Amino acid sequence: MGTIKEEFSKDIRKQKAAGRIDSSKYEQALAQYNLEISDDEVKAAVKKIIEEKVPENNNLEVKKFLFGSIEYTTLSVTDTEEKVLGMVEKINKFNEDYPELPHVAAICTYPNFTKLIADSLEVEGVEVANVSGAFPSSQTFLEVKTIETSLAIKDGATNIDIVLPVGSFFSGDYETVCDTISELKEVCGDADMKVILETGVLRNAKDIKIASLLAMYSGADFIKTSTGKEGGGASAEAVYVMCQAIKEYYDKTGIMVGLKPSGGINSAMDAIIYYTILKEVLGEKWATNYYFRLGTSRLTNLLLSEILGSEIKYF
Repeated sequence: MGTIKEEFSKDIRKQKAAGRIDSSKYEQALAQYNLEISDDEVKAAVKKIIEEKVPENNNLEVKKFLFGSIEYTTLSVTDTEEKVLGMVEKINKFNEDYPELPHVAAICTYPNFTKLIADSLEVEGVEVANVSGAFPSSQTFLEVKTIETSLAIKDGATNIDIVLPVGSFFSGDYETVCDTISELKEVCGDADMKVILETGVLRNAKDIKIASLLAMYSGADFIKTSTGKEGGGASAEAVYVMCQAIKEYYDKTGIMVGLKPSGGINSAMDAIIYYTILKEVLGEKWATNYYFRLGTSRLTNLLLSEILGSEIKYF
């Protein structure tokens, strides 16, 4: 991201090292933001956006844009090198077969496939994304998380997706939540880090907003809805609250943070709704293939079929 973000993160780390940050620091930071939001208010706002704004974005150009925001993903216990290599080969070949269309934004896998992807990916501009830090539970020692992440970076990962320590969050231990995120961001260095909030298990809109702010405060380059493994996937309401948090954080710090809906994105309309919410809350500045990503594989063929006007099973 930008220089402002780097300096902000460095300052937080220096203050921690000097013992000048404790849990009250996080409470003070949160007090600067509007946390008095209700689930009913969020549902009403989302309903209004969907009814009034989604139809104008249900068009070919937006669908092409959305295709270019996809992070082509496999996160299965049955993943093999052959399967992952086949995915990379499809991305390489797609660039030749459909030169008039955007390529996907990234290929996202477990860290042990990083080197294979980095060595075989031929398309410039496609990120090598990894889930790391004890995905999907975030339940292990911080040392294990940092080692896994550093190995992924060493092998060529350019994006790292970690899970916010939800157990610590529910215990009110914001210091552990923030320390974990900031430590892993330091390991990531120049590689963008996405923090998965697991919004499906968070209790309400207020929880989602607090988790979003803590993640950004600790150095997240993106905030992401879900792992897809627990509590369901993305929802329009969660995306709306996250966009609100991103906007308020930007207004106070000047730091742009990206958004990644992920998990349970089953149709082109789901993606159009998330895109519309982002554009309405954050504005055109965020409507780029860098700041807006979609964690899905299912959507590749669905969007491609709608763009080309016939059923396509390319991926």
